[in-house]
Amino acid sequence: MTDSVAVIGAGPGGLVTARWLSAQGFEVTIFESGTELGGQWTGAPGRSGVWPDMHTNTSRILTAFSDLPHDGTATFPSNRDVHHYLRRYAEMFDLVPRYGAEVLRLSRGWIVETSDGSEQFDRVVVASGRFQSPVIPTVPGLDTFAGEVGSTFAFRDPDRYRGKRVLVAGCAVSALEIATAVSHAGADVVVTQRRQRYVLPKFAAGVPSDHRIFTRYGVLAAETLPAAEIDRQLKEIVVEAGGSPEQYGAPAPDPSLFAAGVTLSQDYLPLVGEGRIRVRPWMSSVAERAVSFADGATETFDAILFGTGFRQHIPFLDEDIRATVDLDDVHLDADLHTFHPDLPGLAFVGMWDQSGGYFVPLELQARWIAYTWAGVIPSRAPDVQRAAVATYRGRRGLPQKTRMNVIGLAFARLAGVEPSLARWPELRRSLLFGPLAPSCFRLEGLDALPDAPERFARDAAAFGAITDERLSEREARYWSLVREAATRAPGS
Repeated sequence: MTDSVAVIGAGPGGLVTARWLSAQGFEVTIFESGTELGGQWTGAPGRSGVWPDMHTNTSRILTAFSDLPHDGTATFPSNRDVHHYLRRYAEMFDLVPRYGAEVLRLSRGWIVETSDGSEQFDRVVVASGRFQSPVIPTVPGLDTFAGEVGSTFAFRDPDRYRGKRVLVAGCAVSALEIATAVSHAGADVVVTQRRQRYVLPKFAAGVPSDHRIFTRYGVLAAETLPAAEIDRQLKEIVVEAGGSPEQYGAPAPDPSLFAAGVTLSQDYLPLVGEGRIRVRPWMSSVAERAVSFADGATETFDAILFGTGFRQHIPFLDEDIRATVDLDDVHLDADLHTFHPDLPGLAFVGMWDQSGGYFVPLELQARWIAYTWAGVIPSRAPDVQRAAVATYRGRRGLPQKTRMNVIGLAFARLAGVEPSLARWPELRRSLLFGPLAPSCFRLEGLDALPDAPERFARDAAAFGAITDERLSEREARYWSLVREAATRAPGS
């Protein structure tokens, strides 16, 4: 008898998981609380943080799944492009969500309750999204502010801020992109931040920056080289691509990129350099329209927009499940954010925070789930899962953000689809230093495709990034460091 699976959410994670579960013979029902598929990419107010003029900060190659490329789309797709892509993907695999089906409760026995009643499934995937409940931090006096207080999640129209004084709080991608948008619209913009991050432009010498920084080499290096060397190499890439913030008149970040952090924006630093965006340290207090900052300065504003992150919000989980995974605003105990040994038949999709695009790791996570549940690859033993959960718990309270290449390769290895460098000498440079394109995960393993080598070579060569397979001098030097470190490792 075919196992039934409920997939909660019809965003990118829910759709790609439904596709791979269906391919393994599961009977899949997709529950979607909204009126259309796409998750964030619908642009629906209250459900999405996407504004009408927004474009992705990840290239079209890394904002796609392995079965369907973004042919003919701009380098950085618009939100409408991505939404159209997801509709095409759903049509390609006959994925038809049950719309208006808000899940009110999920309980053990895998009973899904909606306003239409209850249904029991053999398995459930929670893919309801990680970025829907914005965090507004506590600031003394904020409740007295006489102007507009909002979040970047609700931002839609930059023109409504023309001629106004706007304070944007935060230094992640959405904060800087919205600061840029309202500055272009004619607002007087100040950004307040707790620390200065390095800022990577979307393009580096005509190549999307995510093709340069989220590589397979980066993961292999992180696994073998000292953290200080990885820090140095990443900083070298970032600063060569876009300079250091102090060169534009922003505060100098910590010399360590790991300590400072890195964010992404094409126009933010140039606007700082032109004086069209000013930077302040974090706000210390608010009194009506006056905002005071940690440096002692005070300015008046018409609006404050917070781009200060999201809290994890899965309100439909039964209390027993919530307690088992020890769910809070940030954490969810699970083996690589996916399985819990005490909740067999339940999987979570997309419940982590990262830098870089989500499409590639979401598909790899979906394949791991589908292959595991279908029994075509072995399940992780309960003691292995418990050890993974214990490791995760040991990091509670520490920074939780990962990188898309790190988590993507972790899922690929578990799914058995990470390509072997030794098997693909003709693609060695592309595999090491090229983009972590979805096509490279169809080279070998389950569901390998005969045209994957050609497709991946084309993806790596896109935008003039990798036009031959000879390592550059820097790449050869970096790769030799990894190989030397690997030969010195115990058991090598």
